[in-house]
This record gives sequence, structure tokens and C-alpha cells, in this order.
Amino acid sequence: MFKGSFVALITPFKNGAIDEKRFQKFVGWQIKQGTDGLVPVGTTGESPTLSHKEHMRVVELCIEAADRRVPVVAGTGSNSTEEAVALTRHAKKAGADAALVVTPYYNKPTQEGLYLHYKTIAEAVDIPIIIYNIPGRCVVDMSVETMARLAKLPNIVGVKDATNDLARPVRTRMEIGPKFCQLSGEDATIAAFLGQGGHGCISVTANVAPKLCADLHDAWQDENLKKFAALRDRLMPLHDALFAETSPAPVKYAVSLLDRCLADARLPLAPLQPATRERVERAMRGAGIL
Repeated sequence: MFKGSFVALITPFKNGAIDEKRFQKFVGWQIKQGTDGLVPVGTTGESPTLSHKEHMRVVELCIEAADRRVPVVAGTGSNSTEEAVALTRHAKKAGADAALVVTPYYNKPTQEGLYLHYKTIAEAVDIPIIIYNIPGRCVVDMSVETMARLAKLPNIVGVKDATNDLARPVRTRMEIGPKFCQLSGEDATIAAFLGQGGHGCISVTANVAPKLCADLHDAWQDENLKKFAALRDRLMPLHDALFAETSPAPVKYAVSLLDRCLADARLPLAPLQPATRERVERAMRGAGIL
């Protein structure tokens, strides 16, 4: 079971290329700060603007730097089933512990199309697969019923739920059972998600506040609700600031303030507006990390 604080890793750039040295140092820092798992080349890692060669290289760099200390869940999704199979095969060969596969964007598949997409990937590659359900970016929303069909396949093991529907984890658990891993994809609602039966979070905020995010999950698992509530409230303004403009532009700027990467994001993501930069800095100071 994957649980706790997983980080949706940024991909640092320098002169337009992947900054491999900084990326691996960043992975090492995340582990030292208590992060429970690493998720390279998701949306936060700017997978839409990485070439396939770059995508695969980031996965390899992450696995190498992690050195089996924590699980690596590689982003391998695509709106092309064939591409998703190829990326998932590479992740397995590279040594990833699991694959995070986003629902196909732009195509707008039916529920049957979603089922067949994931079934094809699961049957092609023997690796644990986590479904990434994010209607806000992909337009389609996988139903609990479709997820339950997929959960019958042995290597479909969980979901990254970015629906912001806080009834969903309860309904999913009742339909599929408690062993199906439920990870939130929404930092701002993680406290409620855990309370509704979730197991953890694949977090954007953990890029900039890994220890605080890890401590939040540890407090929940230790049933220290006073500490949990204090950390929840401390992190909330930071969650909001990191989504004041399209992610990952704000979080890359935030990490740049910690001198762990440049703020550069690839077009069509634009540099942050001055007001957003001020908001991010203010939230980091409020959280005590700047």
C-alpha cells in the first residue's frame, strides 16, 4: 500500500535543458526531509512539454537518485494508449515501483474507452498502476463503477484522485474495498480526504515544504490530531499560493527561492506576475520555510 506524503516532482531546467545535477540533488533532499515517495514526470514535472527522450531520462535520473530508499511512481500516461504502453514499459525496465497513468486528455473517451485504455496498459506491462483521475485538466471523469471494474485487474492498485469530490474516497472504498490505494491530488483538501478514508497525497506543496507535508501525514497516522490540525492550518495559505497561477509555475518559483532550482518553466507557461511572486513569498514566510 502506497501511503503518506508523495511529491509530484518538478523538473528543473537550465538553459532550456533538464538540469540533471540539480534534479538528483533535489530528489536526495526530498528523501532526507521525510518524503515517503517520488512521482517524476507528472503534470508538475511538465510532462506535456518534455520530449519522450527527456521524459524517460527524468524517470531514470529519479530512480538512480532514490536508490531504493523510497518508492518511485513514474508518470507514464498519454492520450495515446500505444504511447502510454511504451512509457510504462520503459518505467518498469528502468526500475520504477509503479506507474501513474493519467486519464486520456482531449480525446474524451467514454467510460468503456477508459476501461479499455487501462486494461490494455495493465495487460501489456506487469507493474502496479495507479489511475490518475483529474477532470479539471483532462475533461473526462472516471466513474467509481469504471474504477471498480479496473480494480479487478491484479496490477491496478489505486487512484490519484484530483476530483475535489470529498464523497469520492468513501464511495470508492465501499465499492472496491480498503486495500485499493487512494492518494489525493489536491493539497488543499488533503485533511478532509484522509478523514474520508484516503491513504495519502501526491503533493505539489511537498516540493517546497517536504518536511511539513511529511509531518502532517505522520501526525495523522499517529492519531496526533492536535499536531495534524496545526500543520493543516499552517500549510493552507501555501497550498493556495502555489495555485494562484497555472501549476507548476508558482511552485518552481517557490523552489527557486530555496535555491534548489531556477524558476524557469517551459512555454506556454509564463513567468509569474509580480503580485503572484509576492503572494508565494508571503505564504512561504508564513509557513516558516523562508
